[in-house]
Amino acid sequence: MTDDRFTVAAAVDGKLTLTDLRMDPAALVHQAEVAGSGGNPQLAENFLRAAELATMSDDEVMSLYEALRPHRSTVPELDALVAALEGRGATRCAELVRHAAVVYQRRGLLR
Repeated sequence: MTDDRFTVAAAVDGKLTLTDLRMDPAALVHQAEVAGSGGNPQLAENFLRAAELATMSDDEVMSLYEALRPHRSTVPELDALVAALEGRGATRCAELVRHAAVVYQRRGLLR
């Protein structure tokens, strides 16, 4: 079933917002299942992290992105981010940040 509200004309006319185009977490989980059953576990993990991100506001995602840029965060700041992500059930994103903190510390990329 298609939704007639989502057309190229509606996008060009400015009748669609980013919220209208946001991916549904369930669709991303389904894509993860397809990727996993197709023998691509890395892609499956990416889709599962994306499903967690899809539940966050744009500002939250941008803050996460900013925190993960080299020389932008300290270990305690990244640890707090891990705790916040785990608190909201974004365990895969939390694990990514945890891993990044270890690598950044080893490579001298922390603030």
